[in-house]
Amino acid sequence: MTFESLPAPLAGALAERGYEAPTPVQAAVIEPDAAGRDLIVSARTGSGKTVAFGMAMAAELLGEDDRIIPSREPHALVIAPTRELALQVSRELIWLYGPTGARIVTCVGGMDASKERRNLNHGAHIVVGTPGRLRDHLERGALELSALKVAVLDEADEMLDMGFREDLEEILDGTPEGRRTLLFSATMPKPIVALAKRYQKDALRISTVEEDRGHGDISYQAVAVSPSDIEHAVINLLRLYEAETAILFCATRDNVRHLHASLVERGFAAVALSGEHSQNERNAALQALRDRRARVCVATDVAARGIDLPSLSLVIHVELPRDGETLQHRSGRTGRAGKKGTAVLIVPYQRRRWAESMLRNAKIPVEWVPAPTPEDVRAKDRDRLLTQLLAPVEVEDEDRALAEKVIAEKSPEDIAAALVRAYRAAMPAPEEIVAATPEAHRAAQREKHRPGFDDVVWFRMNLGRRQNADPRWILPLICRRGNLTKNDVGAIRIGPNETAFQVPRALANKFMSAVQKTATADDDVMIEVSEQPSGNPVRPPAGTRQYAPRPTNPRGRGDGPPRGGPARGGPRRGSTERR
Repeated sequence: MTFESLPAPLAGALAERGYEAPTPVQAAVIEPDAAGRDLIVSARTGSGKTVAFGMAMAAELLGEDDRIIPSREPHALVIAPTRELALQVSRELIWLYGPTGARIVTCVGGMDASKERRNLNHGAHIVVGTPGRLRDHLERGALELSALKVAVLDEADEMLDMGFREDLEEILDGTPEGRRTLLFSATMPKPIVALAKRYQKDALRISTVEEDRGHGDISYQAVAVSPSDIEHAVINLLRLYEAETAILFCATRDNVRHLHASLVERGFAAVALSGEHSQNERNAALQALRDRRARVCVATDVAARGIDLPSLSLVIHVELPRDGETLQHRSGRTGRAGKKGTAVLIVPYQRRRWAESMLRNAKIPVEWVPAPTPEDVRAKDRDRLLTQLLAPVEVEDEDRALAEKVIAEKSPEDIAAALVRAYRAAMPAPEEIVAATPEAHRAAQREKHRPGFDDVVWFRMNLGRRQNADPRWILPLICRRGNLTKNDVGAIRIGPNETAFQVPRALANKFMSAVQKTATADDDVMIEVSEQPSGNPVRPPAGTRQYAPRPTNPRGRGDGPPRGGPARGGPRRGSTERR
């Protein structure tokens, strides 16, 4: 099938962009059976659905001369859940409808609302926006929908998940009854079905999800790990693949913040995207990825909507998606435009059966592989280094002269060794991984009991998760205030408002004396004994996370919080005790 049935301006714009044939969803919406009807469309991310609904609404927007029908009020309205997605949709429609003379106005949160109202007042044929901003313009009288011919709800399921039902209903209630409604949704939960029944008539159901599942450009892998090793597995996967761009999915903004801080601390060029970031911060993060200044993006599902990164080749599901549809929607960020992509699920060993059932029901073929070990990463590094060093390069005279001076002073073996060392020094070190079995996990927990901590005193300080407490800067603080080394501190348990930690009883008096000497009048951090008279440690409150400090690291780590402030929380992973 070709684009011959489309109006000439649209067909020309598609040809200029290099489109040769429609994708399955694009072919389905321009079939004669779909003409003039309400549509319910399910298609995966990256299937070309933006161009698809642009094609589908052409009959309502163009006249007999294939030019846009003159009007001051919009004839088409596209509603998207996020600013990024709305802006992306607007960019696509601008080039698709550019030859027709269509005027397109974008209305999204975080932008200048008064400028948007002026643009609407000057007249618009197509309006693209987010639910909240569109509703605001509608209530202020800046957006007139009386002449609307077609309404498009893009990512409708996500808009309902984000709580936009009331906004959508008010907007759609303000449109004429005779308008077409095109509903695009990756999944079809009951709220979407109810919305379709209320605002659509005799809708044609189109689904290309099953066809897309056979898409061979994405390789699915699953890695079973102990819950305490999830973060280590992420680090080793990033190092193993060394993808040009990778995206890591977490379930909450707190988990995004924690993982992002951990990666930055280890030397990864990473950015974060979640609901707590402003539009300027989100734009800066995306630009850093496009400019290759950052290679890793840690994001929530909602924040990642609308992201289009051509260089994205690796998706890691740090926390399991809620179902197969969400898994596919996340993974669809890679494997686009004929390029190969890899999607890796990190599965806590106790959830392996659930993950296998989800993948089986979703008919997604997956290869279960062991978590990469440091030896695996080093072997890959050796291959990459050899390829890089042996590749032909153009050498300038100045470089060759410098090389001759180095050769005069050093042997070839020493020079090669220095190159290897420099290459490795620029890469974050891989992490040790515990075998992903319940028995191995229990053994690892037993190993975490270090000699000298059979008899301990529990202390507590008035800092918890709500104050962004994190063991990476809590531990140096304890050592500095109490004149201890890192190996003198036992388990650290972080609760909502306070942190409890162990000190060997033999060092307890020395520790408390040092704490009192280092205290100042304006010190906000209070440290005190947290032990019952019986000598038994006070049980930490429910919901605390427990940590055990690592032995002193030869590479050294800073004594303060990571850049950008201390992180809070972390990916949910059963037991969060670690060394």
